[in-house]
Amino acid sequence: MMAALLAGPQPVSEAVETRQVMISGFGAAPDVRALLYLPRHSEALRGAVLHIHGGGYISGAPEMAAASNLAIAEALGVVVLSVDYRLAPTTKYPGAVDDCHAALGWLHRHSGELTVDPQRIAVSGESAGGGLTAALALMARDQRSYPIAFQHLIYPMIDDRTAIDPDISPFVGQFVWTQASNLLGWTALLDCPPGSDQVSHYAAAARADDLSGLPPTFIACGALDLFVDENIDFARRLIRSGVPTELHVYPGAPHGFQFVKNSGVAQLAARDSLLALGKALAVRAT
Repeated sequence: MMAALLAGPQPVSEAVETRQVMISGFGAAPDVRALLYLPRHSEALRGAVLHIHGGGYISGAPEMAAASNLAIAEALGVVVLSVDYRLAPTTKYPGAVDDCHAALGWLHRHSGELTVDPQRIAVSGESAGGGLTAALALMARDQRSYPIAFQHLIYPMIDDRTAIDPDISPFVGQFVWTQASNLLGWTALLDCPPGSDQVSHYAAAARADDLSGLPPTFIACGALDLFVDENIDFARRLIRSGVPTELHVYPGAPHGFQFVKNSGVAQLAARDSLLALGKALAVRAT
């Protein structure tokens, strides 16, 4: 499926230029490929979004989200960088989050030439990409490496314990991404069994004891998604930690519902998502 996606024609926009860039990895890690979306005819200082694709930590590529990243860049006039992080099980934790951290650093270091305000850089991802987004925000906070203005989480995969929970709701995880799929993904990523005490909060953000000091957060999830309970609980804990948090739960929606773009719920979620990003980056959607 990925080979077919990469071989096919990619969406284009007259208003946005698309480039491929290579980013130096951390330490001895290989270079990281990323797709850069640059709005044309914009001279004003603007925001940026680091996008991290989904795929259960074991699949995916930035091309999966090319259409939505083009739409964000065009509607908001912001720069978007979508990172092609290393996948499990070939690369175990922390390879993927390190690649994303390297991409965040690249955005900050190149902010001048990209006409980007380094204080208006958001991080965004869906599913496993949402998990990496949340982990990256924790890592950047703890290491005091690069400021993040906003984290934008779409049905994020943030808690390995869901993969082995014997008491999940009977109304979730029946479509697209099941508990068995979740166990496969977490087992591929981690160097210890899912649910064990050794799992780092930089791998599974829900494991973090302290959520204070994180950037303002947007979380969206479908009510039929396997991740709905872990997402609601994460939002509750963020709010209790003093983090400005916006949570949306869409009735009747399973995991990945936004890919059915002509559905009413997907259109509603896309509007909510774009409004949240625009507000966070202080721009108005066109």
